[in-house]
Amino acid sequence: MKKWEDLPEYMQTDEVRPYYEILRKKKFQLILKRLFDIIVSFILIILLSPVILFFSIWIKIDSKGTVFYRQERVTQYGRIFKIFKFRTMISDADQIGNLVTSKNDSRITRVGEKIRKYRIDEIPQLFNVLIGDMSFVGTRPEVKKYVDQYTNEMYATLLLPAGVTSLASIQFKDEDEIIEKYVSQGRETNEVYINEVLPLKMKYNLDAMTSFYFMKDISVMINTVVKV
Repeated sequence: MKKWEDLPEYMQTDEVRPYYEILRKKKFQLILKRLFDIIVSFILIILLSPVILFFSIWIKIDSKGTVFYRQERVTQYGRIFKIFKFRTMISDADQIGNLVTSKNDSRITRVGEKIRKYRIDEIPQLFNVLIGDMSFVGTRPEVKKYVDQYTNEMYATLLLPAGVTSLASIQFKDEDEIIEKYVSQGRETNEVYINEVLPLKMKYNLDAMTSFYFMKDISVMINTVVKV
């Protein structure tokens, strides 16, 4: 981990400090976490290469545009990176609508509707894990627009790399349906996400940080496969 004084200034607050001190004492656990990410992501990329190729071809045939969706997200210490996901929406979808997707979003392609249902669009994030942009378990990476809405305490989640899955991801696996319920009441998608969904997800993420342990990450990964 970085030294406290080397963190971005907006993270050097009294609200973040307790989480920093907890993680600072778990250096060996963090090393195990990174070694696991490198080894397992490399193996999975090799094993799933036929699957990645199959869906790459299907997406390309189904609609115009790139195979991968490379949106800028925020990871450890506020660093910006480009996430790898299979494209499930029409090209430039984030320029013609909300950054958060609702259940019946008209921008979702035919292939996208199918692969989103089984979270297949997340598979390319193995490349992000391998190069260190992400970890298997951690707070899901947000776009800067939403990170700018964080409270001081929420910035503590940036002490660790963003994750492919988390307890919050499991609990909010039907996030689009939750958002759609509020939208049907006349509320705007982005407003619902910022004021209703994000605070609840962050409570899970912050609680997970206080009890971080490598084997707990393994448990979260298993639960993700079973429940999501």
